[in-house]
Amino acid sequence: MLKKIIIGNWKMNPPTYAGTQKIISGILPLVSRVKNKIEVVICPPFPWLTDFSHKLNKKVSFGAQDVFYEPAGPYTGEVSVDMLKSSGVKFVIVGHSERRALGETDEIVSKKVHACLKSSLIPIICVGERERDSGHTYLDLIKHQLKSALARVPRASAGKLIVAYEPVWAIGRKAARAATSEECGEMIIFIRKILSDIFGVKSAVRVRILYGGSVEPKNAGAYLTTRANGLLVGHDSLDPKKFGEILKVAQSM
Repeated sequence: MLKKIIIGNWKMNPPTYAGTQKIISGILPLVSRVKNKIEVVICPPFPWLTDFSHKLNKKVSFGAQDVFYEPAGPYTGEVSVDMLKSSGVKFVIVGHSERRALGETDEIVSKKVHACLKSSLIPIICVGERERDSGHTYLDLIKHQLKSALARVPRASAGKLIVAYEPVWAIGRKAARAATSEECGEMIIFIRKILSDIFGVKSAVRVRILYGGSVEPKNAGAYLTTRANGLLVGHDSLDPKKFGEILKVAQSM
């Protein structure tokens, strides 16, 4: 059985080092209570990430919100997989809808996935539709995103992958609504089928599939009663109390 994983994506928050210290200090005791049963990953912005990951990667796992696919060179402002790995970072969010909205293509996502795997980092591959339609073309979109991201990834690497389903229409505090547990469950099954088509059934079951999008304490349990192997938490991961409540829910299931 796959170990559940709860990932906190802080996005471009908080604005200060002191604020980061305060959040991490509040989260660490909560992680120590649950880490035997679930894995917890924190993804702060780059300025705070590597400092804290150097010092605290034995107490909690750290993830980056993005990475560049080249190992080194004249790429001003970019961060490589080896830089992250050397800093004690273990996970990388790849293909988030907010990165795609800034111009990240399926080809770039695929390159980043391969770069992560080559350096033994675990890519968290985000997929999701901007809106739903009666013709179900959003299913074709997600299928395309997955097949593009995983092109030429060997079957043996399946267990080193995480896929996060994040419907764009459910992301952010201004989202019209969160996805229902039924919608989440249906998409988890659909994604698992596509993974089976890519890797084969035996290898596909080793891929952890998460749900993300307006996750909070009151709905975390409903999502985890589907076939989801964990959650990608946004805003509530910045609040130790709320994030702790989500961890408690995950631990109890």
